Amino acid sequence: MAEAATIPDEAETRARWGGFAWSEDNQRKANEILGRYPAGREQSACLPLLDLAQRQVGAETQTQGWLPVPVIEFVARAIGVSYMRVFEVATFYTMYNLAPVGRYHVQVCGTTPCLLAGSDDVLAACKNHGLTKGRTTPDGLFTLTEVECLGACANAPMVQINDDNFEDLDYDRTTAVLQMLARGETPKPGSQTGRQDSCPAGGPTTLREMVGSNHDYRGEWA
Repeated sequence: MAEAATIPDEAETRARWGGFAWSEDNQRKANEILGRYPAGREQSACLPLLDLAQRQVGAETQTQGWLPVPVIEFVARAIGVSYMRVFEVATFYTMYNLAPVGRYHVQVCGTTPCLLAGSDDVLAACKNHGLTKGRTTPDGLFTLTEVECLGACANAPMVQINDDNFEDLDYDRTTAVLQMLARGETPKPGSQTGRQDSCPAGGPTTLREMVGSNHDYRGEWA
């Protein structure tokens, strides 16, 4: 798995992020999120508020975003629980970054289906593009992390880059995606072989008459 990311010095982090507060737009979003839960259940908003905070940090740093300790403390105060309760959540999910990352956070699935389908080739392509697990490239563009299952096993191997999945990868397709991002282009997410969703290679082999149809839940033609 990935080497541990380097967390910045806390004094430096507090100097930069100690005054963290929602932007005007994110304050409205936070209020909306908290409004989904009854009084006394605000802690249920922990996940979406951490995500919102990470995105705000990302917008302010032109990266994919991360969660400095003062920002986690801010979220804890917003939902009325201790810092440790929120920190436990942030450390459990790989969607939250506890150290700075680059503009593109490349998360390579290394779990069994992706491993058997060629995730080593994906990692090799990343390595030959200058990416090292647990590190950010000197230009600040890419951070590479190896993670557990990302839920696209039928389209293995795959990576998640920021909010997008790139599936059916091999060495060359991975290289092409990274090169496009480095040039400031936007590669098309999803299968990199052109198949739709998780259909078999070459297209669906069953229920072909239903592909693209307008079919209601009763099994009758709408």
